[in-house]
Amino acid sequence: MSPAFDTPHAVRPPLLVALPSPRRPGRQDRDGPTAVLGAVLRDGPVARTALARATGLSPAAVSRHTAELIGLGLLRELTPPAGPPRAGRPQIPVAVDPGHHAACGVHIALTHTTFAVVDLLGRVVAQQRLPHGGGVREVLGQVLRHLPAFLGAQAAGRSLLGIGVVTGGWVDSDQGVVVEHTPLGWRDVRVRDTLAAGTRLPVHVEGHARALAQAELLFGAGAGRSELVQLFVGNVVDAAITTAGTVLRGRRSGAGDVAHLPLGDAGLRCDCGRYGCLQASVSELAVAGRAHEAGVIPAPDFALLLARAADGHPGAVRILRERLRATGRAAALLLDVINPEVLVVADSTAVFLPQLLPDLYEEVAAHSHLCTDPERAVVPTSFGRQVLAVAAGAAVLDAVYRGPMELRTASRPRAGVSSTAS
Repeated sequence: MSPAFDTPHAVRPPLLVALPSPRRPGRQDRDGPTAVLGAVLRDGPVARTALARATGLSPAAVSRHTAELIGLGLLRELTPPAGPPRAGRPQIPVAVDPGHHAACGVHIALTHTTFAVVDLLGRVVAQQRLPHGGGVREVLGQVLRHLPAFLGAQAAGRSLLGIGVVTGGWVDSDQGVVVEHTPLGWRDVRVRDTLAAGTRLPVHVEGHARALAQAELLFGAGAGRSELVQLFVGNVVDAAITTAGTVLRGRRSGAGDVAHLPLGDAGLRCDCGRYGCLQASVSELAVAGRAHEAGVIPAPDFALLLARAADGHPGAVRILRERLRATGRAAALLLDVINPEVLVVADSTAVFLPQLLPDLYEEVAAHSHLCTDPERAVVPTSFGRQVLAVAAGAAVLDAVYRGPMELRTASRPRAGVSSTAS
């Protein structure tokens, strides 16, 4: 999905900012700076008087916290709006400063790794995709080797807040471990320890559905909402549940495993040994394989299937419509069990072929007892073709927005990211 960037051999190292290790899941900061930063992200640009009303803090507290956040490079003052002079102090609006800090994102997919730089507004500054063979040593070694040149060329002078590493399957974000990623064949891979030792930066490891849920709450369909469900349908299928603005993780971050719900074709055998699992019916691997066997595409490649459908090939369109209908049944179940304000679907078909979304909505309407307006309750990802890059960056940005004052104790060495990959 991502365009490649050429990276020069000689680069100027970016300024690095070491954040503390990822915070314990489920813990929310209620202090003033966190409330002010969140309100500015949600409502900004906004004057301090409006911030006091939005946060319930005193004007003096808002002024103090705003000054602290400006000093940390998280907020900036804008030019006062034009107009005749008004009585009292000038209403100078403040906004999130997207030019001072950035997050590094690394998304590990089945066949490739996406590298990204994401600013404080969740916007992708740069991204690059490199193929890999899937082995643990190969993939993590590639990350360590590639990051110095990539960040030196693409961070554009911003301070790096940390590295977000996101992938599918079962990810224990507390320990920074990929517990199980069946398509990659990974088990109990200590990603955080390996990359932190090689880069000397804090590393936040997260499952991509939870990272996307965090991104939607901060920058997308979940902004201003507290309940959201994120359904990710790719080579792996998983979900994330948020309530009161916090992502539910469960023991060892195992919550949201929907891959083996019996919502798929009962005749299809899953890798787990059972029949009818959702992932066996809708994963990109499985669907591309069946399309290849049916002669619709010359190789089992989901991108080829999308391209054929975009060209109007009836067999390709039919296969993707069936896939969306199976996804719709999963969405209907999640809507009824959790009853969120919104359910977000991250799926390549919805991104590249939005004209097929009525099939998903029809299936939701047919199977949900609670949802009366599927087109309002179920929406595609807010981040389009940059969804994987944003997800990876969000693993870092979520920690910043929950604990901005931790930047006060962060060190700022002017040194490039080092690599100890062998």
